[in-house]
Amino acid sequence: CVPDLRGTQGTFSYYSTRPASDEHIGGEQIQVERRGTMIRSHLVGPENTVRAGGGAMTCPFEIEIAAPGRGVLRIGREKLELIQGRYTPWVRVTFNAGFGIKVKGICQFLLRSTDPEFELYVTPIQIDPEKPALPISHPAVYSCYLSKMHGDYATLGLAEDTWGLNAELLSDDEFLHQCIQADEEREAMFFDALDKTRRGLCVCVFDGTDRIQHMFWRYIDPGHPAADGQASQQHRNAIEELYSRMDDLVGRTMRACAGDETLLMVLSDHGFCAFRRGVDLNVWLEQQGYLKLKPDGRGKKYLAGVDWSQTRAYALGLAGIWLNTKGREAQGIVEPADAATLRAELCEKLTGLRDDEKDAVAISRAFDAHQVYRGPYKADGPDIIVGYNKGYRVCWEAAVGQPTDKLFHDNTKAWSGDHCVDPKLVPGVLFCNRKIGTSIPRLIDIGPTALDMFGVNVPGVMDGEPLAVADADGSFPDNGRDD
Repeated sequence: CVPDLRGTQGTFSYYSTRPASDEHIGGEQIQVERRGTMIRSHLVGPENTVRAGGGAMTCPFEIEIAAPGRGVLRIGREKLELIQGRYTPWVRVTFNAGFGIKVKGICQFLLRSTDPEFELYVTPIQIDPEKPALPISHPAVYSCYLSKMHGDYATLGLAEDTWGLNAELLSDDEFLHQCIQADEEREAMFFDALDKTRRGLCVCVFDGTDRIQHMFWRYIDPGHPAADGQASQQHRNAIEELYSRMDDLVGRTMRACAGDETLLMVLSDHGFCAFRRGVDLNVWLEQQGYLKLKPDGRGKKYLAGVDWSQTRAYALGLAGIWLNTKGREAQGIVEPADAATLRAELCEKLTGLRDDEKDAVAISRAFDAHQVYRGPYKADGPDIIVGYNKGYRVCWEAAVGQPTDKLFHDNTKAWSGDHCVDPKLVPGVLFCNRKIGTSIPRLIDIGPTALDMFGVNVPGVMDGEPLAVADADGSFPDNGRDD
């Protein structure tokens, strides 16, 4: 994903007169002081690499409280009205590195409260598409073209701030606004590209359906630990409404392609299910004797509390378990010759793991990654991929290597739906305006199919095979088959 201007996957900022006591994963809270009607603070930008020990660059701003729920923002040469509950347009901000070097970014401000406490949310500062600090398109000028043609737009890979909602620093409606805005920006770019593509390939990713289901699944699952009564009624149709919007998008795309021989594919790479309970794999590994913590190691992030001299396996990330292998890990103890046996042992024990409290199976299948993946980087990835059952996923703490004190946890965050489960439980979809010569197309076949449609040989290192696609008249080429 394209990072924000700070090089992260999206760091929001929250300014408040309340004490900044809580840790907010994915963002930072900055305490400000109100003097009369004035609030003064600064945006935190990227590290200053021009000056030795320069630290993070900053961009000062001030807000004058004009009336309850209203203010005036001054930042650089910009002066904007702030209205409680409304996002500003994209605001250009400049960070001065010195020696005439300036780094440009864009962000949006959201005034959330003026009384009794001042509260201001600022989106992650994103790379300015008109003056990008690093290339975010190919050719490099394309991002500038899009900005000139359609106005400023989100450039962050995950532009919808899921962590702001998880931290309850955004409301559901404020998050929905981000989703719809990103969707509208993407639509404008897509139809512009489609109109200008006379011959060739036009691809666009719409990820709003992913973001909405991650954050609003709790509203269609009454028994979810994150469901909260009355709010469930207000947003219970959010997912369905966005899919209706996507249906309309598909219809407009079909009309734009009508009358020619354009091949149209609409696909997703995965489905969705509930995420009610989290599994702490490091606790399970500890209970089974595969992982050992230092006396004070519990609760430390990024595996800092692990005693590597007595640890054979550890978990980190959303789906993986690694073996502490000699020659790969810095303090590895597992001999490479013993790795296959240990992987098989772990897969057997993990498959069918039960959550006795809920009388349910938590893990559907565990996969030996060395058997299901191939390629030159296989040895650097997880050794075991855990395929969870519906309703389960790795817990938040285990994802960052922070062992807790119990195996299963209720998930009470807004992020209530997920797809990091056994792939067979959340299949993607493929719709096409032509017949396809198989009933079981695979995602890895789409790339080779596109190459084949243009008469380009599929590289031998590429996974997947070209699908047999019918001609516009419905007939298959000689090598096709109609299942």
